[in-house]
Amino acid sequence: MRTLAGWMGQLWLRLRFRLRSSKVSSIRSIITWSFSIFIVLVLTIMALLLHDKFTQAAERSAELTTRQIVDQVSYNLEDYVRSMSHLYRAIEEHMLRDGTWEGDQVDKQLDTLLSSREDIISITLLDSKGELLKNRPSAELKSSAHVTQQGWFQSALRVPDHLSFSLPHIQNMYSGPYKWVVSMSKGITVRQNGQDRQVILLVDINFKQMDELSRRVSLGQRGYVYIIDESAGNIVYHPQQQLMYMGLKSENIEQALVATGSYEDEADGQKRLNTVKSVANIGWKIVGVAYLDEIMTTRQEVNGYLVRVLLVVLILVILVSMLLSSSLTRPIRRMERKMKAVERGDFNVELPIQGPLEVERLSRRFNLMVYKIRTLMNEIIHEQEQKRRLELEALQAQINPHFLYNTLNSVVRMVGMSRNEEVITMITSLSRLFRISLSQGKTIITVREELEHAHHYLTIQQMRFKRKFRFSLDADEDTLDCLTLKLVLQPLIENAIVHGIEYHTDEGCIEIRVYRESGQLVFRISDNGVGMTEEQVAGLLQASPIVKSGAGSGVAVRNVHDRIQLYYGEGCGLEFESELEEGTTVWIRIPVQCEQEDGDFYDKR
Repeated sequence: MRTLAGWMGQLWLRLRFRLRSSKVSSIRSIITWSFSIFIVLVLTIMALLLHDKFTQAAERSAELTTRQIVDQVSYNLEDYVRSMSHLYRAIEEHMLRDGTWEGDQVDKQLDTLLSSREDIISITLLDSKGELLKNRPSAELKSSAHVTQQGWFQSALRVPDHLSFSLPHIQNMYSGPYKWVVSMSKGITVRQNGQDRQVILLVDINFKQMDELSRRVSLGQRGYVYIIDESAGNIVYHPQQQLMYMGLKSENIEQALVATGSYEDEADGQKRLNTVKSVANIGWKIVGVAYLDEIMTTRQEVNGYLVRVLLVVLILVILVSMLLSSSLTRPIRRMERKMKAVERGDFNVELPIQGPLEVERLSRRFNLMVYKIRTLMNEIIHEQEQKRRLELEALQAQINPHFLYNTLNSVVRMVGMSRNEEVITMITSLSRLFRISLSQGKTIITVREELEHAHHYLTIQQMRFKRKFRFSLDADEDTLDCLTLKLVLQPLIENAIVHGIEYHTDEGCIEIRVYRESGQLVFRISDNGVGMTEEQVAGLLQASPIVKSGAGSGVAVRNVHDRIQLYYGEGCGLEFESELEEGTTVWIRIPVQCEQEDGDFYDKR
């Protein structure tokens, strides 16, 4: 028994190892096979149960429902047209009785008709030459109306004693608001003064009534009704009339003109059921368009059946989702918690190696990644510290080759011009400038030495720029023996000359002031140059700090700021204030430090 149990245990361990090492136990395989089988099974059952019933119900109800709606629209439209015909006859009787249309009595009767019907826009009587005989409301014809060229006018002359309906159009006979109307016109022969006279009676109807009759129709969510003219094939009404005029939508007018009853067509890849109905006494056809994918079956037949099927599907989906989520997402959620800990900066985390095959592999890679990140971060911190120190040392020791080259060129030119005293002054200032720059390798010097370095630099630049600017240096007596980082003034002075004063038309001025304020040593450098915008001031300290500095590099100011903060802390550094055409002021703030006789530093606040 023990031998059999041991053999079964080994077999189980070997089988488990094989399953884990194969692709069968992967998350991808589990999700793919489980959901594939489930979805195929559900879709097959639903297709078998619902296909026949939906198809039969749709075929029975689609055509019947659409035809009933279109018939109702046709009936409403015929009824409206019939009422308008009766009204037209009443207008004809009141206006043309006894061959006269003048008199207050006629005006009152016409005004009463207009006030009782909001859909009547105007009533107009014209002779056969298009001359206005009478109209209500009273208004003058526009000279640009071209009445005789209008379609309703020509129809009335061509077929007298026949009431014609025009296509919807903009009424443009009178000045005022342009309304969308349908014109009813009729050529009438009246007896006036013993002679027959041909006149044309025109009644403009507001198209809003017809539009409302058609818009009330609902053929599913996307179905609609449109109206066409049987004689010319023009579209009288369409719910998307503007798109039709712009050519963005089209209808199969030719088939609708010859069709009777219902027919199917296809537009934009979708099948539609079209039902056609002619409107009597007006020459129009109503076409109802219903989309077959919406007309599946009547709601009463389907609602109960769909509810039962959907409940079964929902229960199956919930059960399968719960089983899959509990078995697959548990190790993934655990991994997510560990990753959030790493996000917060905790790199001393480790995932247990368990779960599906992919999760085990991810856990191993995650643990290895965290270990490498931890190691690299320590190395980067050490390297950055070394790099910072080297950058600062290189920045303090560098000599701008362009400045030296330009200075020596200036010396050569002055020698050629026999300006010996200026040559001596420039060479003397240059030698003292380099002596202070080197400072026997020291990083910290006194304010007195820093001001002397700035004075020599300004003297050289003043001679190079041919006295384009003047300068002044002023320091309180108790600040001269204080200590400061070396070479903090020169980059700012160079910035003021090159970017501020060089492009200024007036004489430049640079003022340097050193004083104490609130326990800090303050250097203030002011110039009256071209100044800067707020965006330029805000961007001065945004550039990436690198060792290279000097004119044109755009980072010398940032390097000074970084050196000060690295040496003295976050509370120190540069501050700027500038205004275009006014100038720029820079403040350098560092702690007050003085040097004792033994070479140690101490605060002197």
